[in-house]
Amino acid sequence: MACASFSKLNAPWSPPIDQHSSAKRLVSFSSTRLVSVPTRAKIVGSPGRGILASDESHATCGKNLSSIGLDNSETNRQAYRQFLLLVTYLHDLSKPSSQALAYLSSYSTCKRIGIAGASYLCSPAQKRNLVGKTFCTVGVSKYGENVAEYQSHSHATEDKVGVLLLNLGGPETLHDVQPFLFNLFADPDIIRLPRLFRFLQWPLAKLISVLRAPKSKEGYASIGGGSPLRKITNEQAHALKMALEAKNLPVNVYVGMRYWYPFTEEAVQQIKRDRITRLVVLPLYPQFSISTTGSSIRVLERIFREDAYLSRMPVSIIRSWYQREGYIKSMADLIQKELEKFSNPEEVMIFFSAHGVPVSYVENAGDPYKDQMEECIYLIMQNLKDRGVGNDHTLAYQSRVGPVQWLKPYTDEVLVELGQKGVKSLLAVPVSFVSEHIETLEEIDMEYRELALESGIQNWGRVPALNCTSSFITDLADAVLEVLPAATAISSSRKISDEDDNDFVRYAIKMFFGSVLAFVLLLSPKMILVFKNNLL
Repeated sequence: MACASFSKLNAPWSPPIDQHSSAKRLVSFSSTRLVSVPTRAKIVGSPGRGILASDESHATCGKNLSSIGLDNSETNRQAYRQFLLLVTYLHDLSKPSSQALAYLSSYSTCKRIGIAGASYLCSPAQKRNLVGKTFCTVGVSKYGENVAEYQSHSHATEDKVGVLLLNLGGPETLHDVQPFLFNLFADPDIIRLPRLFRFLQWPLAKLISVLRAPKSKEGYASIGGGSPLRKITNEQAHALKMALEAKNLPVNVYVGMRYWYPFTEEAVQQIKRDRITRLVVLPLYPQFSISTTGSSIRVLERIFREDAYLSRMPVSIIRSWYQREGYIKSMADLIQKELEKFSNPEEVMIFFSAHGVPVSYVENAGDPYKDQMEECIYLIMQNLKDRGVGNDHTLAYQSRVGPVQWLKPYTDEVLVELGQKGVKSLLAVPVSFVSEHIETLEEIDMEYRELALESGIQNWGRVPALNCTSSFITDLADAVLEVLPAATAISSSRKISDEDDNDFVRYAIKMFFGSVLAFVLLLSPKMILVFKNNLL
């Protein structure tokens, strides 16, 4: 509280406050010193006629007056009591508002690390007893509580808070499939080429997208002609907004897709137009991977570095949240509910199927995805065991593309092996997906289900994606509240690689030779055959 100097407090004054306001410790001021005065005081009577009822005697009052150089006269005692009344009133006013309480938390010490110019909260916890962490310990409350213990902040009411949800995106019509695939494979975090050959990124993406489009169109046609990801993500955004407002934090929630509309760039421009002053970035990927969260963050860093307004905006990025207690509990709830649909639930094999990534991402680039996925499965199974659910389980990886080695074991191979081992009942759990899309609706529900039944598995079940499950949305809201106080501006420093990419001459040369090579490849039947056999 700022110190003030009061020369006269003799004038009558009646503060418009509640009848039972109280302050445990008040402060008296003089022009020369600050004296702490312990007291218990409350306002009695009507707000229009505030009378201070204190447990201090005249002697005690006089002692306090003398301590600040005033005599124990009736006038000074009256002024002193009026001053206590004033400070009590100011104390009530200084209590943080509900909006401030929503995100201004006193938080524990947390190691900060910088990755590609962005400021993250800390490195991921590796110990399995850290259930319920966002990505590090932020906030003094335990996860699962609705609101943390917060302290007031002088600029709380000035902040206009935004939350940006990041997701993959998906084609909404069959006509969108080929350009969507091009955007996907043109991402250097999806197809990681050596620096010397990066000029081939776009031509290669064009070639792969053209060759893969027919098969992909069949898949999307089988689930209704397009991806439901945008619709579901919009519903999640609305649900999150409602959950945060219920926790007294008015926010704007935005959706930014990496490879289709609405693109991340569009969402960021809307954030700027809305004059958001504090932002939480929440990728809808529980586990971090350089090909998902990492790719989206890289785009954000580039946009924010190039914009003066955005580069100064405080931003908190939740890199992963697979350890959060609310997420783990929500997953366990869905699994337990689906298990109960089997005639013999205890005999069901729980089959976790996660989206795969190339092994090189983990071994060469240090992608934590595999470790985080395995820890996530452990936490879910521990939660189920605490409920008395002790089913066997296994983890496999799906959706591999191309001739390179991906994380093993592969989902299709494990399903065949389980059938050969005599497993009759299986419950598929799409653990790395929080929304229904083609990998769940077509790949798991159709392709893998058919393969499982052909392999001897008789009873098939599938856990639905979390979508807008209330406990899941509530936990996401808590995650936003917990990290918001740690928001910091993204670095405005530029990278040499960015400058190289903005060199027009260099860019033109790359595109010229890349286009020539792509043209040659497209006209080569042998090369087309190779791509069809290995990439499709």
